[in-house]
Amino acid sequence: MTVDTLTRPLAAAPAVSAAPHAGDPRTDWTRAEIAALFDLPFAELMFRAQTVHRAHHAADEVQLCTLLSIKTGGCPEDCGYCSQSATADSGLKAEKLMDVDAVLASAAAAKAAGSQRFCMGAAWRNPKDRDMAKVVAMVEGVKAMGLETCMTLGMLEAGQARALADAGLDYYNHNIDTSPENYGNVITTRTFADRLETLGHVRDAGISVCCGGIVGMGETRGDRVGFVHALATLPRHPESVPVNALVPVKGTPLGDMLAGTPMAKIDDIEFVRTVAVARIAMPRSMVRLSAGRESMSEATQALCFMAGANSIFTGDKLLTAGNAGDSADAALLAKLGVRPMTGAEPMRAAAE
Repeated sequence: MTVDTLTRPLAAAPAVSAAPHAGDPRTDWTRAEIAALFDLPFAELMFRAQTVHRAHHAADEVQLCTLLSIKTGGCPEDCGYCSQSATADSGLKAEKLMDVDAVLASAAAAKAAGSQRFCMGAAWRNPKDRDMAKVVAMVEGVKAMGLETCMTLGMLEAGQARALADAGLDYYNHNIDTSPENYGNVITTRTFADRLETLGHVRDAGISVCCGGIVGMGETRGDRVGFVHALATLPRHPESVPVNALVPVKGTPLGDMLAGTPMAKIDDIEFVRTVAVARIAMPRSMVRLSAGRESMSEATQALCFMAGANSIFTGDKLLTAGNAGDSADAALLAKLGVRPMTGAEPMRAAAE
């Protein structure tokens, strides 16, 4: 059985053409094929995902990343999951953009703790031109430490993307959050097309893309199918695909709506299925366990690694949400016999 066979769903699903060039990841997935992968018996899905994973990634490595909120709260967007929205009654106060030196100190601490990538997030709809010089200085300073750099600043104009690229930014994170059909149920102040426009600017500037979403927001499996399908049919797969489990926050629309209901936490096996399908559909991408990991058992996290997740955020906090912490992560990785990744990601290495 070949890896190409393993990336195809059950025979009952519609047949599809081969990749345009031998070894190229497919970008022609149909929703029926993605749905058929979700429907596979769990053991078969895990087998396929692990086989695809081993064909493109080291089986015993996980990339360690650190995420810092460089500008917290006061965001004008109305994302239903986010405590940083100005419309949320979460008690979070808006703060100013951090000083460059403070950001660089945090980056140095992250590197000392073993992180390979340092991600900086600002609660903006889009960065203002007056803030770009400071943001560029952050990128340049973190890059000079030998860390990979990633930023998430909201929507970008083409010129802003080029400025970040000129500063040496490695990755830009801009999540699609959910399926195109479900997007308006989560966010109303921007559209799914707005997200794709920024991703286009990022790609055109030569910056690698970090793009994923959140599951457990009360969506259907069909929405999870649509979420993975939207990512897997981009002209080029994202180099990084973060998969978040919703952290319900009191005072946010989704946190209040789901509180006390069975939908307040996505089923662990369904979450693992989502990771496995993402791995099969985007074989060379880094699949990152992001928000929500602090509430997962060690067994669930281990299943996610078996399903093809190979990147995590370390530290005690992700923007404003809690996280497992460096010591807990180190203990878990040691228990599983997994070591921190040090080499280049497959998609970036292939592009060089």
